[in-house]
Amino acid sequence: MRTGKFWFSHCVLIKFGFLAMIMVLAMGQAGFAQSVQSLGDFKAWSAYSTVKSATNLCFVHSKPVEIEPQIEGMDDPYFYVTHRPNEGVRHEINLVAGFDFQTDSLAAARIGNQSYSLFTQGDSAWLEDISQSADMAAAMRRGSTMVVEGIDARGTKVRMVFSLSGATASMRAIDNACN
Repeated sequence: MRTGKFWFSHCVLIKFGFLAMIMVLAMGQAGFAQSVQSLGDFKAWSAYSTVKSATNLCFVHSKPVEIEPQIEGMDDPYFYVTHRPNEGVRHEINLVAGFDFQTDSLAAARIGNQSYSLFTQGDSAWLEDISQSADMAAAMRRGSTMVVEGIDARGTKVRMVFSLSGATASMRAIDNACN
């Protein structure tokens, strides 16, 4: 299970690091962008690696193929799986939903007949029991779709469907780049 304030603080730092990296990727700024390398696009998933201050980081991400209901003002949501080998982290699960979740709510990810609980904070969600990380990543490799459901700040149940087509190849790419 997560470990209180430390885990929350750690996740907030990770979230902002991801957002900064994605923004730089999108803007293509010379300095940092040169250290970000695309490992390829694999159907619905893309893989990247970067080295910043001797810290190796690799991640895959995908956008949902379906969102119900559409929320006005919603930013683009992304689902991530990350490796940070210098910190001993593999298969870190993270969703940036594009909307704020209801305070103190849980979200759920379902792949086939397996379900995973995600704790939420602001517009992000992380796997509640990090000991399930490798299991969830393996389920993503085997599955065809992943359904994530959560409650937004206004109390609306939001359902996102992610294609898992390309998840195996993209995770293999980061396994090779961040071992």
